[in-house]
Amino acid sequence: MSNIDYSVLKTPCYICEEALLENNLKILDYVQKASGAKIILALKGYAMWSTFPQIGRYLHGCTASGLHEALLARNEMNKEVHCYSPAFREDEFDNIAKISDHIVFNSPQQMKFFYQQAKQINPSVSLALRVNPETSCSPVDLYNPCSPFSRLGTTIENFDDSLMGKINGLTFHALCEQNVDALEVVLESFEDKFSKYIPQMEYINFGGGHHITRQGYDVERLIEVIKAFKARYNDITVYLEPGEAVGWQVGYLVSTVLDIQKNGIDIAILDTSAEAHMPDTLAMPYRAEVRGAVQADEKSYTYRLAGNTCLAGDIMGDYSFDQTLKIGDKIIFEDQIHYTFVKNTTFNGINLPSLALLTKEDQLVIVKTFGYDNYKSRLS
Repeated sequence: MSNIDYSVLKTPCYICEEALLENNLKILDYVQKASGAKIILALKGYAMWSTFPQIGRYLHGCTASGLHEALLARNEMNKEVHCYSPAFREDEFDNIAKISDHIVFNSPQQMKFFYQQAKQINPSVSLALRVNPETSCSPVDLYNPCSPFSRLGTTIENFDDSLMGKINGLTFHALCEQNVDALEVVLESFEDKFSKYIPQMEYINFGGGHHITRQGYDVERLIEVIKAFKARYNDITVYLEPGEAVGWQVGYLVSTVLDIQKNGIDIAILDTSAEAHMPDTLAMPYRAEVRGAVQADEKSYTYRLAGNTCLAGDIMGDYSFDQTLKIGDKIIFEDQIHYTFVKNTTFNGINLPSLALLTKEDQLVIVKTFGYDNYKSRLS
C-alpha cells in the first residue's frame, strides 16, 4: 500500500502505479515468449505516453486508429506501428503511410483505392485487411464489432479474391473484456470462413479484447490456442493487440467531495464527473469500485456520488461507507487507467484530471496538469 497523503493532493487526478503496470507487462511478455505471438498496445484503450518507455521494453509496438494515434506511437515509442481505420481520409493517408509499418484496411474498396499510394510512399509497408468472422461473444451490443449490419471488417461474402498477392495479413477483432474461451469460438468461425486464405498470409492479428491480465484469465490455455494455430499454418506470425489488458487495475482516479446535499438521500457532489472523466461508467455501463465503499445500505452511511456538471445523469452510483462523508474528503475510483480516461472530455468546461505516476520507489510524480487553455484550444 502506498504512503501517499491524499489529503494534500490537488484533484481530480489519475494515478498510474508503475509497479502494477510492470506486473501486467510481465504477464503479457510471458504470453509472447511462451506462445511465439507478438503483442502490441492498442492506443484506443491506453495512451498514457509517459509510460511508453516502460511498455516498449516488453511489447512490440502500438496499434493506432488513425493519424494522431499513429504519430503518438511513432514519436513516443518508435517500435512497430500498425494503423487501422474504418475508412482512411485522403488528406491524411500520405502521412499515415510514411510512419506506419502495417496498414489495415477495413474493406477491399479501401485497399484498392489506397494500394498504389501506400506502396509509392512506403514500399516496405505491410498491408492487411480486417475481416468480420460474423461471430462474437461480446456481452454488450455497443461493443460488438460482429453484430448484424456491422461496418467493421469485411465478411466472407464481400471478400475480393483479386486482392490476393497484395495482402500481407488478415485482422479480426470480436472480443470485449473476455476470456480465451470466447477467442476459441471466434477463431473457429474465422477459420471456417477464411482458412483458404490464411496460408498465403504473413501474419494474422487476433485483435483485442483479451483480458489476459485479469485474475482468472486462462493464460496457459491462450498460449496453447496460439501455438496450435501457428502449428496449423506453418508457424505463421500471430499478433494480439490488447489495450485494456495493459492498463487493467494499474491505477485510479482521486476526487474530492465539494458539497453534500439531501434530496431523499444524501448526495455527495465531487470535483470529477462520470460524463466527462469516466464516460464508460455511463456508456458501458459498469459500476466503478470505490475504495472503502460497498453497495448501498451494506454499511452504515449511504451516499449517491455525483459529478460536477449540469447533466442530470452525471451520477457514479450509490455507495455506502463506514463513516459519514465530509466536504474535503477524498473519494478514490478504482481501475480508471484505461479506456475511460482515454475518452475524457471538457464538457461544461470542467477541467481535465491531472495525470500522475506512482513510481516503483513510491514517489508520486505529477506528469501533466490541465487548465483553461486545454478547454479553449478545442474551440474557436
